[in-house]
Amino acid sequence: MAVFVRKKKNKSGVISIQVIDKSSGKYRLVKTIGSSAADAEINSLFEQGQSYINKHKGQVEIDFQNADDLFTKFIEGIKQVNVVGSERLLGKIFDEIGFNRIADELFRKLVIARLCFPASKLKTTEYLRQYQSYFVDEDKVYRYLDKLHKTQKQVVQQISYEHTRKILDNNISIVFYDVTTLYFEIENEDELRKTGFSKEGKHQHPQIVLGLLVSVDGYPLAYDIFEGNKFEGHTMLPIIDTFKTKYQLAQLVIIADSGLLSGDNITELETKKYEYILGARIKNESAKIKQQILAFKFKNGQSHIIHKDASARLIISYSEARAKKDKANRERGLQKLEKQIRKGKLTKANINNKGYNKYLKMKGDVVIEIDYEKFNSDKAWDGLKGYITNTALSKEEIIDNYNHLWKIEKAFRIAKTDLKIRPVYHQLRRRIEAHICIAFVAYKIYKELERQLKKHQSKLSPEKAIEIAKTIYCIKAIKPISNEVIYQTLILNEEQKYLTELFNM
Repeated sequence: MAVFVRKKKNKSGVISIQVIDKSSGKYRLVKTIGSSAADAEINSLFEQGQSYINKHKGQVEIDFQNADDLFTKFIEGIKQVNVVGSERLLGKIFDEIGFNRIADELFRKLVIARLCFPASKLKTTEYLRQYQSYFVDEDKVYRYLDKLHKTQKQVVQQISYEHTRKILDNNISIVFYDVTTLYFEIENEDELRKTGFSKEGKHQHPQIVLGLLVSVDGYPLAYDIFEGNKFEGHTMLPIIDTFKTKYQLAQLVIIADSGLLSGDNITELETKKYEYILGARIKNESAKIKQQILAFKFKNGQSHIIHKDASARLIISYSEARAKKDKANRERGLQKLEKQIRKGKLTKANINNKGYNKYLKMKGDVVIEIDYEKFNSDKAWDGLKGYITNTALSKEEIIDNYNHLWKIEKAFRIAKTDLKIRPVYHQLRRRIEAHICIAFVAYKIYKELERQLKKHQSKLSPEKAIEIAKTIYCIKAIKPISNEVIYQTLILNEEQKYLTELFNM
C-alpha cells in the first residue's frame, strides 16, 4: 500500500506529523502522531511515524466508506472465469505421455473434452466456449477431423506404444485382444455401417466392429474398425500382424476370449508361430473330450489338463463361486421361460440356441415346452471354465494370464460409459475413424491417470480426480487502480488442494 509520513504545517505555525494512505488514489489520514514547533521534536515525531508504518505493515486499516466501491470495481474488473483444473491435470498427463508431439491445439482440446464432457461435436464446441473461453465452430471441428484421419491415427498409436513400453520396462510379450460393436442411429446401411450381431442388443441398428489390443494392466496399444457384419474372429489377426510387424516384435502371446475361437483362427495363429491362450467353448468339444471333462473330480480352485493334439492343450478349471453363479443364471433363465410359456408368448421363432432358449423344444406341431432333462444335464457343467493354449506355461500361469482379460472388457466399458464413445453420430468413415482416434487417446490418458493415482497410493478413482479437477477455476481480472491484469486460481476446498498438491499442478 502507498503509506507514508507527512509533515503538515498548520496556520499557527505548528507542524503536524501524520501517517497518510494513498492506496485508493485519494489521500486518507490514518493516524496523527503529534505536532510541535521545535525541530528536534518534529524529527522525533517523524521517526515515530515511520516506526508506526513499519509496525503495522500488512495490517490494513480499511476505509469502510470506500471498501464497497473498491469491491464493486474489482468485480467489474473480472473479465473471464475458466475451468483450469482439467487442463492442469489431464493436459499434464497428455504431455507426459508424449501426445504433445501432435502440435494441434484443437486435438488437445477435443481429447481433454472427451474425458471431461463427452458429447457430440456441437455440444463440445459449446463446452469449450463456456468453460474454456476457447472459440471454435462446429465446421472447423469437422474439417479438423478430416485432417486427423489422414495424419494422426498411426502417430497416436506409436506414442501410446512407446509410453506403454516404457512403463512396462520394455516388456510387451503378452497382449490381449477383444472386440465390441458401436451402433448408429440410422436406418440404412453403407459400406462400413452394417447390421450384424450386436454386443449391445442393438441388432436393428447398423454398426461397426471395433477391435482393441491392450497390454498387461490394460494399457491400449492398437485398434482398428471393421464392417458391422464382419465375424469378430476375422478381425484379430490383421491387427496383431500389423502390430507385430510395425514394432518388430520377435514373439507374442495372444490372449482372447472364446468369442474369437475358431478352427481357422487357431490354425493361422500356429502357422504364424504365435503363442495363444484362448477361452474354450468346452460344451462344443468332441464327445470324447466332453466325456473326459465330466469324468474329472474337481475341488474348488482345482484344474486339469487334456492334450488335444501335439501342440494344443485344454485346461479345465473349477470354481465354487462360478458354479453358484452359473446355477443362479440357469435358474433365472428357466423362470423367465416358464413365465413366457404361461403367458403364451413363445413361438417356433424362439426355438434356437440363443441364451436359455436352448432349453425349449417343440411338442407336436404347435406346443412349445421346456426340456427339463437338458436343463438338469447342464448342472454338470456349472463352475467349469476352459482354456486352450499352445504355450509351455503352467496351467496356473495360463489361468492367471487369461484372468487379466477383464481389463480389456473394462476398457470397453469405460469407453462406452465414461467416454461415451457411442452412439456415434458421424456418417463419413474418415470422421468415424477420427472419433475413435480421439477416444483411444482419451482412454490412454485415463489409464495413465489411474496408474499415477495408484503410484501415489491415492484412494481417488480417475473419475473422482477428473470431477475435482473440473471444479478448479481461474479468474482473469483487471485491478481497479493500476489496471494491471491478474490471474488467480481458486482453490476453495480440501479436495482441490489435495489434488493440486498430489499432481503438482
